[in-house]
Amino acid sequence: MKGFDPKFKDFPDYIIGITKEIWEDRGIATLHAYYAPDIVVRSPGSVVVGNQGVIAATMATLAEFPDRTLLGEDVIWSGTPAEGMLSSHRLLSTATHLGDGMYGKATGKKLTYRIMADCHAINNQINDEWLIRDQGAIVRQMGWDARDYARDLIAREGGPDGCIQPFTPANDQPGPYQGTGNDNEWGSRYADILTRIMGADMSVIAAKYDRAVQSEYPGGETDHGREPVDRFWMGLRAAVPNAKFTIHHQIGRDDPMMPPRAAIRWSLQGKHDGWGVFGTPTGADLFVLGISHAEFGPWGLRREYTLFDETSVWKQILLQTGEL
Repeated sequence: MKGFDPKFKDFPDYIIGITKEIWEDRGIATLHAYYAPDIVVRSPGSVVVGNQGVIAATMATLAEFPDRTLLGEDVIWSGTPAEGMLSSHRLLSTATHLGDGMYGKATGKKLTYRIMADCHAINNQINDEWLIRDQGAIVRQMGWDARDYARDLIAREGGPDGCIQPFTPANDQPGPYQGTGNDNEWGSRYADILTRIMGADMSVIAAKYDRAVQSEYPGGETDHGREPVDRFWMGLRAAVPNAKFTIHHQIGRDDPMMPPRAAIRWSLQGKHDGWGVFGTPTGADLFVLGISHAEFGPWGLRREYTLFDETSVWKQILLQTGEL
């Protein structure tokens, strides 16, 4: 871990450690050291440039959810300390909605939801990030429908002309990380599976997934068996059947005491011209950013975790159709 604080034994320890230090230990000021001044943080709902914006967003979140925990489930990573490393970090977060904020008036609701974050770090500092929260799970637990929440958020942010614009390639900002991951076989296997699914070859699910596969999907959906996998991917692809599928980053890893696993950051870009998870086709131009993790076993892919932000997709649809 050359260039990193010696208190961290390895890169996963660094990622999990600083996350706890910042959020749960209230070390928000450590962001001045751990995050680069000009960091680019992309989430489906926005693009934030600069550490001051990250600090402001962190404080706002903690004001709304003061008891928030971030439990690190896995860190799938690539690179070297000398050249820089990319972590795909999967977390399970618990929180109670105790303050007014982005999600409206405090409800007192207790929440559980996942987050996935791809972070590039070098010399003890993160300087590039892609972050996806399961907003669908958050708002449903508060009693919202994802579409209704997006409509309400647009209004609270100042209407179609004043609201924060969702992340798309058009408003992306360049960051220092230009890597695409590693060439480990498990990343290649998972990339092939997702590419076949996006190419409408749904037979790959029966061929490559364990019959007892556990799936964790947007909206806090947990299920078992191949049928929910087919239903999820079919519903997404059917909504944007002609959209371009792109793999932006892929990592595979073999680590002691862990199953072989993979992390893929991907996107779908194209028109909402099909019946699927987003209802009646609207023709809206959509950009769906996703992160997927997979664990493999002796009978195939046995656990799959995928996130995209449903509310940001609905926000794109509503802003373009004017159905506000």
